Amino acid sequence: MSKAFWRSPYFVLISAVGIILFAYGGRQSLGMFLRPVTESLNFMTTDANGVLVRDFEPMSFATAIQVLIYGCAAPFVGAIADRWGPIKVLVISGLIYAFGLFMMSQSTTQAGLVISIGFLMGIGSSGIALPMLLSIVGRVAPEERRTFWLAVVVSGGTAGQMLIVPFSNYMIGKEGWVFTCIVLAVMALMVAPLSMCIRHAASATLNKKDTQSLGDAIKEAGGHRGFWLLVMGFYVCGFQVQFINNHLENYLDGTIVGGAMAATAIALIGLFNMFGTQTAGVIGDKMRKKYILAHLYMARSVIFLIFFIVPVSKVSVIIFACSVGFLWLATVPLTSGIVAQVFGPRYLATLYGVVFLSHQLGSFTSVWLGGIIRTQTGSYDYAWYMIIVAGFVAALLHWPIDDKPVARLQAEKEAAT
Repeated sequence: MSKAFWRSPYFVLISAVGIILFAYGGRQSLGMFLRPVTESLNFMTTDANGVLVRDFEPMSFATAIQVLIYGCAAPFVGAIADRWGPIKVLVISGLIYAFGLFMMSQSTTQAGLVISIGFLMGIGSSGIALPMLLSIVGRVAPEERRTFWLAVVVSGGTAGQMLIVPFSNYMIGKEGWVFTCIVLAVMALMVAPLSMCIRHAASATLNKKDTQSLGDAIKEAGGHRGFWLLVMGFYVCGFQVQFINNHLENYLDGTIVGGAMAATAIALIGLFNMFGTQTAGVIGDKMRKKYILAHLYMARSVIFLIFFIVPVSKVSVIIFACSVGFLWLATVPLTSGIVAQVFGPRYLATLYGVVFLSHQLGSFTSVWLGGIIRTQTGSYDYAWYMIIVAGFVAALLHWPIDDKPVARLQAEKEAAT
């Protein structure tokens, strides 16, 4: 007798997509707040020439703290979920994240922004982010289709980016950034009921008896050279993506197209990333993921280079957004897929959490440095140079990764047959 749909893996997948849509969409909207918050709170400083200018560092620093905490907390939150179950972590984290958005709306100082955006939203988002949801879906997905299912979850995040970022930009222009924060906080509360749906549908899988301890899983991954190459490569993903998310609006504001074009660009990135991520998921189930990743990072850098050297226009922004969008988060199902393929899906929340930490360290670096470079030099040129070179380095790091399943998994598979 077949299971009811609401107790099936497909229902888990749908609920996970819903959670990441609300969580990721809100986070990716922060770039739309950079200029309005800076102007509203009247942050000013002097540039290298002693001229009084808008100070974008306070908001950039608060956002950078968020991505840093978000990443640093991910392995520990994953370990808590792997030890005591992911549903409690999802619900509590969702509530903290929503509270952080509300407190952001009440902030009037840099310290207030750091506490709300940096600490509260950083801690909250770490428990409702991709590592947690990919670990759940990775455990219920059919093994032969696992990379594609992981890609579907990632696509949910980019759907949130495509829908919520333009909505946030519209609301900021219509009602102001304070009211928009409150609206996003209310939307984030949807995480709680969707988490309960996952608990209902995946209870059998999540409560299955383990054959390996969490400590043994960490030791196994820690002694694997390919795992650390994957960690270093994923640093570049965060370094590139979060620079675009958080500074594209301000970069375009200094060109003839204007900053409002960034909302359209981010939405197009989200739209095309849905197709790109799905494509990566399909190809990743058929070809070696490490080679796909190497070519993906190289292609990203080529696109960044072309966009940087070509005169900015609405057409160039649209072409850039569509092109880079296709490659945007295609790295995530491939990277998490390698982790699950090599070490198994049971402790994916913890192991991918470690990889994700590197991603967020890269995000922190580019978000913060982007604000400093823009404030001190008056342009983003040096930041573009860095993200372009980083992509080629990441491609070289992925090539020698050993992506065969560890001996433990091979032995378990042989014993099962």
